[in-house]
Amino acid sequence: SVIAVVVLLIAVWLLLKVMSLLLATWKFLNGDETALSRHFDRNRERKGYAALAEGMMALASGEERTAMTNAARAERYLRRPELTNLITAQAAEMAGDRKKATEVYKRLLTDERTKFVGVRGLMKQKLEEGDTETAMKLAEKAFALNPQHAETGDVLLALQATQNDWHGARETLGTKVRHGALPKDVGKRRDAVLALQEAKGVFEDGNSIRAREAAIEANQKSPDLIPAAILAARAYLEQENPRYAARVLSKAWKASPHPDLAAAYAEIKPDESSAERIKRFRTLTKAHPNHPETKMLLAELHVAAQEWDKAKAALGDLATEHPTQRVL
Repeated sequence: SVIAVVVLLIAVWLLLKVMSLLLATWKFLNGDETALSRHFDRNRERKGYAALAEGMMALASGEERTAMTNAARAERYLRRPELTNLITAQAAEMAGDRKKATEVYKRLLTDERTKFVGVRGLMKQKLEEGDTETAMKLAEKAFALNPQHAETGDVLLALQATQNDWHGARETLGTKVRHGALPKDVGKRRDAVLALQEAKGVFEDGNSIRAREAAIEANQKSPDLIPAAILAARAYLEQENPRYAARVLSKAWKASPHPDLAAAYAEIKPDESSAERIKRFRTLTKAHPNHPETKMLLAELHVAAQEWDKAKAALGDLATEHPTQRVL
């Protein structure tokens, strides 16, 4: 009975196939010139997509050789290289056949639909080989093709940072923000950090005009970025604009009190007397009167003026409540 049922099922399947072929032939004889070709195309498509599905499952299972075989079979039936080449490339990489993977990635470059995948695949290969120069060029190309791809943008930013290409990194960051790959507030903060790095690099190159511009820009983008505020203040001092330097430092101090800001604030008028300095520093000390940095700053100012009792009063209970090395 079981054998009879199996035979019956096979017979029904064959009957359906024959009927489908006869129907296609009948349509062809009645003037439908593409009826037979469509019939055979549907059969090829079914076989092709079945092979493609098997290839994808083999790839997910780690059976790279089976995946490559099924991808080649799917290509014979479907003639859709944009689908089959990707499986072949990934399977070749899993099998350690980098030459085959490179060859397939290069084939992907010829189709606009798969160009990004091909460039990204070659970029990853160059990164694994340690060829960062070529990898960065490929990352730039891939990012230009798909600026919304977060991973490619991050790779490009990292490569530009290792090459100290801060200007290029800032452009990449701006593109990520414009295309929604990064929130605006996060982008603004990171751009300020990159602008600071750019300013430092330009200072080292001795190009003071560009350094001033970059330092001031970094501070404007993120006023609480302490190194940027200090660089911007010194840039204003070079321009003989102490009022702007003081404004930059006091704004940064209000955001986050820090001893380096106080030291830079002292540089604005290096020859003033102790009493004049205490008076001028009120712009900083009144902002966060109970902050430990404010208390230590006031204590230093009074020590410089040899006002010991006022220095002790300024420190308050820091020595017992927060006995850090600096406090003691």
